[in-house]
Amino acid sequence: MSLEFLSPAPSAVARSPMEREALAAGATIEQRDGWNVAVSFEGEQGRLGTVAFADRSQLGKLELIREHGLELGFAHPREEAWWCPTSKERALILCEPARTAELRAQLGGDAVDLTSAMGALTIAGPLAPETFARFTAIDLRPQVTPVHGFRPGSVARTPGAILREAEDRWLMLFGAALGSYVWTVVADAAASLGGGPIGVDALAEVAVGA
Repeated sequence: MSLEFLSPAPSAVARSPMEREALAAGATIEQRDGWNVAVSFEGEQGRLGTVAFADRSQLGKLELIREHGLELGFAHPREEAWWCPTSKERALILCEPARTAELRAQLGGDAVDLTSAMGALTIAGPLAPETFARFTAIDLRPQVTPVHGFRPGSVARTPGAILREAEDRWLMLFGAALGSYVWTVVADAAASLGGGPIGVDALAEVAVGA
């Protein structure tokens, strides 16, 4: 069965499953690499000092279906992407939108494009672990999930995964159909700690290792 319909058409503008919520929260939207992207928010200044979250659903998400030899439990920086093994024969490859088509062509029939089927949020700041603790039981303590650690599991009572991109920065993945629900859960948790949404431009202040 072909899954081509999950890939954004080259001529269409792709939209995050959380765009409506982002706009309601005061987002400024720009088109980048074929996607509508929330680049900034009203009142976002200072949120990285507590906890901030940014919509990164525009990331390319390719599922590799073959033996890969990658160590489980970790994301592996390779070819300007994160290679995140979910089993011995499957891995999720995360990349910037501009790299998606090239990587998929390289992988050929061993990869399925899940970009539009999955949503993504980055949660960053010193209170990010406490924010996660309010909606997931995944253990994010440094000794269990170090930098580059990758943990599939339940997030906000839905199947997903968490990648620790840097010391104070985590990427959370989940089904796109639940984007509105996940946004609400994360927004409520962050607001209770004095945080809120930020755009991808502000997120660039938090360095990553890949």
